[in-house]
Amino acid sequence: MTLLAKSKDEKRNIAARTLKEHIDDCLFIFDFLKEAFPKAADVSGLGQKFWDLLKTAIICHDLGKAHCEFQKLLNGEPDKWKSQRHELFSLPFVEALSNLGKEDIDILKLVVAGHHKDFEKLREALNFYESDGFGMLETIDEEVEAFDTSFKKYVGQKSALELLHQYGISVNTIIPKPIHGFVHYYNKQPYRLNNEKYFALMLLFGGLKWCDHLGSAMVTDLKILTPKSFAFLLAQQKNLQEKGLDFYSHQKKAAMINDNLILTAPTGSGKTESAFLWLQNQLQVNGQGRAFYILPFTASINAMYQRSNKAIGDECVGMLHGKLSEYLNNYFDELQYSTAAKKDSIQNIKEKFKSIVTPVKVATPFQLLKHLFGLKGYEQGIFEMAGAYIIFDEIHAYSPEVFAQIKALLEFSTKYLGVKVMIMTATMPTFLQEELEHSLGKFALVKADETLYKDFRRHKVVLQEGFLHDNLEEVKNSLQAGKKVLVVCNTVKAAQTVFKELRTDVEEGKALLLHGSFTGADRARIEKDLMQKEINLLVGTQAIEVSLDIDYDIIYSEPAPIDALIQRFGRVNRKREKGICECIVFKEHNSDDEYIYEPVLVGKTIQALEKIIHSNKGIIDEALLQQSINEVYDKWTTNDKKKFEDQYKYLSAALQLLAPMFKNKYTEEDFYKQFDGIKILPQINKDAFEECLNNFDFIGAESQKVQIRKGRFKGWLQSGNLKKDVFAFGKNSKLNVEYYFVTNKKYNSELGLLADEGEGWKTTEIF
Repeated sequence: MTLLAKSKDEKRNIAARTLKEHIDDCLFIFDFLKEAFPKAADVSGLGQKFWDLLKTAIICHDLGKAHCEFQKLLNGEPDKWKSQRHELFSLPFVEALSNLGKEDIDILKLVVAGHHKDFEKLREALNFYESDGFGMLETIDEEVEAFDTSFKKYVGQKSALELLHQYGISVNTIIPKPIHGFVHYYNKQPYRLNNEKYFALMLLFGGLKWCDHLGSAMVTDLKILTPKSFAFLLAQQKNLQEKGLDFYSHQKKAAMINDNLILTAPTGSGKTESAFLWLQNQLQVNGQGRAFYILPFTASINAMYQRSNKAIGDECVGMLHGKLSEYLNNYFDELQYSTAAKKDSIQNIKEKFKSIVTPVKVATPFQLLKHLFGLKGYEQGIFEMAGAYIIFDEIHAYSPEVFAQIKALLEFSTKYLGVKVMIMTATMPTFLQEELEHSLGKFALVKADETLYKDFRRHKVVLQEGFLHDNLEEVKNSLQAGKKVLVVCNTVKAAQTVFKELRTDVEEGKALLLHGSFTGADRARIEKDLMQKEINLLVGTQAIEVSLDIDYDIIYSEPAPIDALIQRFGRVNRKREKGICECIVFKEHNSDDEYIYEPVLVGKTIQALEKIIHSNKGIIDEALLQQSINEVYDKWTTNDKKKFEDQYKYLSAALQLLAPMFKNKYTEEDFYKQFDGIKILPQINKDAFEECLNNFDFIGAESQKVQIRKGRFKGWLQSGNLKKDVFAFGKNSKLNVEYYFVTNKKYNSELGLLADEGEGWKTTEIF
């Protein structure tokens, strides 16, 4: 009898898959894992035996599908399977393996049993069988029988054994045992970090899941980084040398480091190239491993993805962040894909980026941190991190809580997973760097040359009395003089007010406003215009600090902490082709700014800038910036220190409880709490939103919404500015309704959401 593993998928026009074919598909992925993740064996603590056990797990994991009722189910015949778990019926075959000792068999049983459902869910599956004394459960069927009896009665052992023989695996006499005790024991005593077999179980399980997942998808196009992947670096160096130049010394030093690295260099001095030079050397010296390029903001990630994918090529780069669907939606809109083709393409690319198919991922830190919080699929995530290379850019930009999580991540990954780390910064306070140094253990420090810092003198800070919004005539004068002007405010409201006042002084189509209160669709349009059009006036909030690769002649800014100001200044004279450009900062701040930045830090920043003006006539010497940064951030504030320590202690303790195949709902809840945002629909976009839903274009529908803080959401709900609405799909649809929140606050595609301006409700359907 030929055993099936997958039934026919008529919708996708995929034929039924035999168990032999499925195992072979999984073993193809297995061979790739051995090549791409060689350090997994050492991390597991098993050495090369790790790969032998993983291969055995792959061959045995679905043998329980030999159950005759499951085969009827796959063949589309009437069956009495009743949603039992085929994984459990695979266990007697594992127990009978003749070439393994008891310890190896015990760990393989756990891996095979849990490869679809966690052990809490498996406990529910025990209701199908008579209790063997381990926890009396309420059964779902009065006609239950013992598990061992059921196995003997229904499982086609002959076909399964013939299959094992084809793979050269021999077994002893199969003697099925009661199952309740096995499942209950792991639920009671799961493997935790203090168990010597912890990483063996974690990585065997993660490896099996990758093989099963990608094997089931019949993936055959898997990538690794090769010397050819870094050819762009050689071409870039050759191009520089033809002009009598070369890579900077800090770039060359990074290319020689074999261990963890902290690199300090000014913005625009080739830190990205430094990172890939370091990565190239790591792969040559330390072997294969996946690479993660970590950035804090979506705009930075999108830009880095496009840049690195073009450089490395061969579809070796993926990206992960919370707005990936919106990014892909806009990308395929530009290519004029139909809605159906767009949905399929978006789903395919998302699955590819989430998997181990691409050897480089540009991502937020949360894409790695979520594994430490035990979110779904974390065992696969930890497998992917084994022997990985992690590059952190713009690491100064995180809150105390996230910085604490990153510290815990660095400690865990470097200590247990064989991870190598590169941290790059231009503006990091010394006390934060010391926290990172303690996390890395062995590391090298590289800093750009003093002469290079002198070459990067490009900004002159000017402090002015009063408020920015009271001095807009000066901004208008700069515009009339033909300068490209950047104006940065601390709040959306202030940016909107300033933009409305200034936009009439610029030729139509050459002024833009950019902040976080636009819909996804409008934000994408604005960023596209910013890159493709000649924009003489850009007004925005701190969103500009991490925005696209833009270059302006002068900046007018509201006061902010020094690290934020340095990032803003970095959008002026970016290419150092304009001599010294003025960066004008006003001393007075609006009362609402205190919700964004701590007044103490802003006050210290003003003092630090005054010193720069006094000592160097305002010209910023980037070699001396560290001193100014340390004056502002000499230590944690009391409040930030508490946030940092509480989060670090919490996550460190949570890691001690993280167990393979065991969901930790408490850490998962805490992980999602840190994202302070809820999407709402401006009522002016209601028609466009519903048109997208009618076409089942859910990503397009989401792009019509604006994200607001949870506190504001609650306030508007209480004040009647937010109401719940419902969209009803057609009767024949599997989806009946779509719930969402709509606001009567005004929205303008040029200005964004106007939080202080409401209007009457325009619909009677809201309830």
